[in-house]
Amino acid sequence: MGHLIELKDVYKIYQMGDETVHALDGISLTVDQGEFVAIVGQSGSGKSTAMNIIGCLDVPTAGTYHLGGVDVSTMDDDQQAEIRNKMLGFIFQQYNLIPKLNVLENVELPLLYAGVSGGERRERALRALERVGLAEKRKNLPSQLSGGQQQRVSIARALAGNPSVILADEPTGALDSRTGREVLGFLQKLNAEGDTVVLITHDNSIAVKAKRIVRLQDGRIIYDGDARDPRAVVQPELEEEHGEAREVLNL
Repeated sequence: MGHLIELKDVYKIYQMGDETVHALDGISLTVDQGEFVAIVGQSGSGKSTAMNIIGCLDVPTAGTYHLGGVDVSTMDDDQQAEIRNKMLGFIFQQYNLIPKLNVLENVELPLLYAGVSGGERRERALRALERVGLAEKRKNLPSQLSGGQQQRVSIARALAGNPSVILADEPTGALDSRTGREVLGFLQKLNAEGDTVVLITHDNSIAVKAKRIVRLQDGRIIYDGDARDPRAVVQPELEEEHGEAREVLNL
């Protein structure tokens, strides 16, 4: 069995006026079934570009991307949309719920696009809402829910399609820290139940909730390993300052 996600020597190069920008500068990365990986980096590090490529929203300038063993790096928009619908569940910072639809209808929406029949749609949507503890809110409109509940609805919507990968892009960005912790707790629970989660964030305190951290800087991977390793959260340019502190703390 190959890797679920495999990026190999991926470059994404943009022309901005006279300048050539290497948003991704030759990254190689694999993610296996059942992992919980956080891709971390400051603004401009390339993490959003990496998210767009992993999420089949963009294609690399060079290099290859295999998702579930399928080469998606050369696909056209329609083919990408199809594999997106089949294999990926998205959770965004802004929950992207449709205000006029109730909770159940919002969760059913991707299944509607995927051509799933009415009865099965409802059943799968209800099961997904049960997993996030919101089945009793199924008739409510998004405006009647708290921010944390709305984000849980968007998690249920991602789950309803039985995706191979849940892609969470700054999923706690619009939430206060307590609610954010709750939402991260849900992602950890889903991972414990076997779901593969890729989390994109700029926030170390969120990244350490994953099991593995991939840190990007200037379009390159500068760390890839255990989230509990102190090096996972220390920026290389701060290494010198942290050196003494780490000795004192015996880290």
